[in-house]
Amino acid sequence: MSALLKIRRASPMLTVQDRGRRGLLHAGVSGSGPMDPPAFALANALVGNGPEAAGLEYAGFGGTFEVTAPVRIAVTGGEAQLSRDGAALAPWESHELAPGQVLGVGALKDAVWGYLAVSGGIETPPVLGARATHLRTGLGGHEGRALREGDDLPLGETAIGPCLRLRSPLPRGTGPIRVVPGPQDEFFDEAAWAAFAGGSFTVSATRDRMATALEGQEIRAAKGHDIVSDGTPLGSVQVPGSGRPIVLMAERQTTGGYPKIATVASADLPRLAQTPSGGALSFTRVSREEAEEAALAARRALARAIDTLAPKGSLQLSSEYLLSVNLIDGVVGPEAAEP
Repeated sequence: MSALLKIRRASPMLTVQDRGRRGLLHAGVSGSGPMDPPAFALANALVGNGPEAAGLEYAGFGGTFEVTAPVRIAVTGGEAQLSRDGAALAPWESHELAPGQVLGVGALKDAVWGYLAVSGGIETPPVLGARATHLRTGLGGHEGRALREGDDLPLGETAIGPCLRLRSPLPRGTGPIRVVPGPQDEFFDEAAWAAFAGGSFTVSATRDRMATALEGQEIRAAKGHDIVSDGTPLGSVQVPGSGRPIVLMAERQTTGGYPKIATVASADLPRLAQTPSGGALSFTRVSREEAEEAALAARRALARAIDTLAPKGSLQLSSEYLLSVNLIDGVVGPEAAEP
């Protein structure tokens, strides 16, 4: 019998995710996958998993967990309240968890989406080539639904290895969210663009894994707010008749009938996803070439972060790292002697 991850308490939005489904949009199958792929990839790397391994995604707080075999765990996504048998642990690094110990994953302080990776990965049965949960269609993950108290998830075999820590925090970017005009930018005149790229928006509480609604200036489409339905790229910004922009996220529908004024650069989409409800953001228009260069730079930064993960016992803590973690709560101290 394989090792199990036992769910003792669960966030309402706790789901199994992996990198998502590929190549099935033409068949109406949404990709799903993590809302913040770089944070998800780092969680897997910290516990020695490959990038294809499945882990857990949660919103707000994670829950309480136990295991039936020794594993390493890591939580990323933001500044998370994390504990083992009540003792504080630091996020963004891996820790050992033994059978009988209780892992608590509390509230995120500065982000929306958190990730719990377990060495060996979650091994629920793949559906259409992935383990990612698509909540709206009940596809994948564990019975196609959000996890709840009493669920047991099978784990893959854990490879022996040290607990790891980042040498420096992953760059997240600052400033306006970069967008590339289109696919239907011709529906919007200069006044609409001035309102969209020159204004300020707040993230609405009306958000989920499918889409993030924005509040602020109304954006009017000079050519109307209805089009013949076409494909919906990840990060595309739909503008329905309300004039309120909607950014399509990981669990988006595959087609839609509202004009899309722009598409968020993939390098900035995780930052938008992690902006708390009520948080302010703005947009700036960039060329496709600039967005592609930003995507390549983000990919290089993630690869560099993964390549330079260091065993915790051998790491000389840098000022940059110390400034990136919460020292006030003493989350570093209890881990100083951990191998």
